[in-house]
Amino acid sequence: MTALFIDRKDARLSLDGGALRVQAGGESLSLPLGQIERIIVRGAATLDTGLLTRLWTQGIGLLLLSGRRSEPTARFHGQPTNDVRRRMAQTLAACDPDRAVAWAKPLVSAKLASQARALTRLAKARGAMRRDALAFDRAIGEMAPRILAATSLDALRGHEGAAARLYWSALVGAFAPSLGFAGRNRRPPRDPVNAALSLAYTIATFEAGKQAQRHGLDPMIGFLHAPSFGRESLACDLVEPLRPHIDVWIEGLFRERRLRGEHFTTGPDGACLLGKAGRAAFYRDLDTSLPLWSRWLGRSARRLAMGLDAQAIPELGGCPDDEP
Repeated sequence: MTALFIDRKDARLSLDGGALRVQAGGESLSLPLGQIERIIVRGAATLDTGLLTRLWTQGIGLLLLSGRRSEPTARFHGQPTNDVRRRMAQTLAACDPDRAVAWAKPLVSAKLASQARALTRLAKARGAMRRDALAFDRAIGEMAPRILAATSLDALRGHEGAAARLYWSALVGAFAPSLGFAGRNRRPPRDPVNAALSLAYTIATFEAGKQAQRHGLDPMIGFLHAPSFGRESLACDLVEPLRPHIDVWIEGLFRERRLRGEHFTTGPDGACLLGKAGRAAFYRDLDTSLPLWSRWLGRSARRLAMGLDAQAIPELGGCPDDEP
């Protein structure tokens, strides 16, 4: 187990020697900290300062999610590296418009390749999607020269947005009509598919920030994503090529009925909410998938870091489905 999910409002987490002690509902569990890479806590819980200090020094990530919508309320990735030179190089590259667009191009190309791979995988099981998958392949084939020729981030984001519209339109066919999925929506998500996607993306972006910091990068300073107050823009950059892989994973949860419509409720504001039984199923499956996502994100962060050291544009290459 590399991830610990806490979903009890009365939970108390404390340090017990070299172990993490979790107390809830009169029960107590002790886990070696050396086996844990990240802790995800949903809802109200108590964490001792001694434990927080140990998490910081051992580089164990902590993500706190709100109790109702499972939105991120706080996060830290552990102690950053002391050598600031790589972060300075990252900042200089992000502030140079020509270098920023050059560094963003591999991210967009990798994302589009991953989207094409996702649609092809899904079309093998759903014949009705084959036409959309082929149309997407043709579209990104025509788009590839324009991406390489883009001289501004606005132009690059425009190509990415055009591909996204085609992708989400095609992805609708992967889910049962009863789920009410008609494309991406969020803040709040309004159907079970989008609710599951939002939770998965939140956790993956947290992991991307953790991997960025681990490799001496600043999770806040991105290339494709512009700086925005409170947003880990580099983490958002890194997770983009992984998103289609996550979409396929979510489709599998619904297709195999590990997640079902009855796991969700609708709040008074129209938000679709994943219930406790559904969250338990989600976390069980995520515990297997998250280490694979982490390794891929770690490789991407390392390539970016090495590229900064060498002052060379990194080759991201491949898709998460090739080598998770």
